[in-house]
Amino acid sequence: MRGTSRVSLQGVADRFEPVLLAAGAEAATIGEQMFTLVDALDGSGSLRRTLTDPSVEGEAKAGLARRLLADARPEVADVVADLVSQRWSDEEDLTEGIEELGFWAVLASADAAGDLLRVEQELFALTRALVDQREVRRALADPAAAPERRAALVEAILGGGAADGTSRIARRAAVSARGRRFVATLTHVGDLAAARRRRIVASVTSRTELTAAQRERLAGILASTYGSDIQINVSVDPTVLGGLRVQVGADVVDATVLTRLDDARRRLAG
Repeated sequence: MRGTSRVSLQGVADRFEPVLLAAGAEAATIGEQMFTLVDALDGSGSLRRTLTDPSVEGEAKAGLARRLLADARPEVADVVADLVSQRWSDEEDLTEGIEELGFWAVLASADAAGDLLRVEQELFALTRALVDQREVRRALADPAAAPERRAALVEAILGGGAADGTSRIARRAAVSARGRRFVATLTHVGDLAAARRRRIVASVTSRTELTAAQRERLAGILASTYGSDIQINVSVDPTVLGGLRVQVGADVVDATVLTRLDDARRRLAG
């Protein structure tokens, strides 16, 4: 999502935040109701087009949204009315925006319960556990499988020991991928969790686990570079010969020995 849509979403998100803070742990229910609306919009192209049609007055679209959500929580009707009153570059951006704010609501609930860091850590641990589980990842993204079956698979993987927010997010990622792979959705929501804690996520790939001192030093270097506190998420890859591969957003710093050898080989070949 870019341009006009991103600006529209950010403005609504800023106005939505006080609502979520007031809702506390009940914000998770707001998120679930927003997910239900996303599913309805995914199933109705005509409704999406109407709610994003720039030729229709924002007030009229907001009124339609409120009628559709007459049985939902007032907070849901209010935020969706606000969303449809904005301008969107693409009709799909509205649906994506509603889902993103749904995830944000679930994270706000976890934050109110004191579980936000736990949820972020559990999402990352789940993505790491699935790295070598190709068949499981395929099953979680299989569009031919019933959503209930994919949700049941997630619950089986989590084993009932995860935080409520983690279960809600993982179940949603499995039931409705919306063009993203399961792991990609978890990674995205993990980034949202870090943003809620006012941190930037650095994804680090290393041959071995980093020590606490190494993590602290790397976090300090990155914090000075990006001007923000850094959440270090480390993945161990035995094929890395040495050094680190660090990704922060779209920035990638690859300092592994293997990469340096490849670079040297290309220079010699050239």
